[in-house]
Amino acid sequence: MTGLEWQNWAGNQRAHPTEFAEPGTVEELRAVVLRAETTVKCVGAGHSFTSIAVTDGTQVSLDRISGIESVVTDADGSALVTVLAGTRLKELTATLWDLGLSMTNLGDIDEQSIAGAISTGTHGTGARFGGIAAQVRALEILTADGRLLACSRQENADIFDAARIGLGALGIITRVTVHCVPAFALAAREAPATLTGTLAELDETVSRTDHFEFYWFPHTDRVLTKANTRMPLGTPLAPLGRLSSYVDDELMSNKAFEAINRIVTRFPAAIPRVNAVSSRVLSAREYTDRSHRVFASSRKVRFREMEYAVPSESISYVVREIDRWLESSSCTVAFPVEVRFAAADDIWLSTAYERTSAYVAVHQYHRRDHREYFSAVEAIARSVGGRPHWGKLHGLVAENFAGIYDRFDDFRGVRDRLDPDGLFQNEYLRTVLG
Repeated sequence: MTGLEWQNWAGNQRAHPTEFAEPGTVEELRAVVLRAETTVKCVGAGHSFTSIAVTDGTQVSLDRISGIESVVTDADGSALVTVLAGTRLKELTATLWDLGLSMTNLGDIDEQSIAGAISTGTHGTGARFGGIAAQVRALEILTADGRLLACSRQENADIFDAARIGLGALGIITRVTVHCVPAFALAAREAPATLTGTLAELDETVSRTDHFEFYWFPHTDRVLTKANTRMPLGTPLAPLGRLSSYVDDELMSNKAFEAINRIVTRFPAAIPRVNAVSSRVLSAREYTDRSHRVFASSRKVRFREMEYAVPSESISYVVREIDRWLESSSCTVAFPVEVRFAAADDIWLSTAYERTSAYVAVHQYHRRDHREYFSAVEAIARSVGGRPHWGKLHGLVAENFAGIYDRFDDFRGVRDRLDPDGLFQNEYLRTVLG
């Protein structure tokens, strides 16, 4: 934020709000909403690639409305943890660990606020585990008329079903109650492999591995696989050494990768050869650490991203079709393609709504044009019923979403009831919701 100018992490979205508010309590937040004369939009870490947080009205940060309010522990060691909406995942998970708790699953970025993460459908990987919103058991939402509504399966159930992934369209989430499990470690194994071999064994690998994902290097048959196994609290930890972590995760994955992307932006024809070399210098590594430290990784190289959820049985076809398209086009891509997995859930606008899903995420360096590549991948994903991630780039509009979400009109009905005058709307929401 510079003056009254804001941009997201990727630098592809900008806003010039007339007011920036940073309330310290829910009551102060209510006052901001009630005095607003135009639109009100919340902003967290700015990790959405879409314009979902953009407004020329009042922009609100919830950073000061943060922290754990209560922990109610069950006999099995799990707990219901009530968290203020602005709490960043990075801070939350570290505090939970000190309380002997972990979140069931996390994405690979932990800079977001808890409210922002659930509102856009942030997920991790693991065929038996849902996204962050699936861990929510209750929430409180501030509506356009200043009411605070408590929502759960027992109270305001339709709002609960809509607001767990509410896109910021229904109101402002103020509190979230998350189901947490006894703290666990992750035994991580990363290893190079071939795309051909990985796809041939994919069903078996995904079913037997707690958290599996792979990164495919376009223009090659090479991948990096990541398999994380859940280990009980008390398992001896063997984290990466400080030097090893710096070399692999900071120097190679960020600084060297940034330098490579700057060079190949000038010489894109070199990308297939660079990818071939980069993928072959990878070596296997194993380590065990606190779950939240393994789930999340540092991402400093700026990029544009699109991600689609497809039926899990379609993922091999989708990846092979992307490979075929790249072979037949002049488009070159230096960023690996990321493939992850998730269990089905019952959240109305969840990309995993009522189906076990696989996710294919494509990236392009921020200094290069992503449009042709993303458009081609989007067409492939849509051909098998794909659903785009709400916080990442896509080309769909409300009419498209009405055809891929059974409860789309129900969601819009809740929106119209809670925000009849469009206080929380913006151009992005009008495009995707109508």
